[in-house]
Amino acid sequence: MISENLKQNLFVTLFGLVKVPLIFFVSPKVIELSDEKCIVSIPLKRRTKNHLGSMYFGVLCTGADIAGGLCAMSEIKKSGQKIQLSFKDFKAEFLKRAYEDVHFICLENQEIKSFVDLVSKSEERHNKIVKIEAISAKSKEVIAKFELTLSLKKK
Repeated sequence: MISENLKQNLFVTLFGLVKVPLIFFVSPKVIELSDEKCIVSIPLKRRTKNHLGSMYFGVLCTGADIAGGLCAMSEIKKSGQKIQLSFKDFKAEFLKRAYEDVHFICLENQEIKSFVDLVSKSEERHNKIVKIEAISAKSKEVIAKFELTLSLKKK
């Protein structure tokens, strides 16, 4: 039997390969996806580095997108509804350079679940700000903070 974590990693890999090649290119790994939180890791490799040897800010933004989007996609799947997902707005605060792998943490899964429930009972588009923190995998220092406006509408 396949573990839930392996299923999530296969989903992210296939989604990246088929729908958003940049996601596939940066090789994210799902560390945890639970009712409370989502943690996604992106390794610091040649593909994800900038000219200074730290993680490129575009890769950091991609990690935030994956962490917030995966939470929402998981809840949408559980709801059984056909709901369109997009991000309407994106705010980032870059605090330090990342010279190692980075974990992207979203602690708003319960709020996202309630948000999906609200959207599934409505014909209108709804927006919700989702916060994600990027931290160094080893040193645990906060690298960046993100606020993404999750925009959902029932199909």
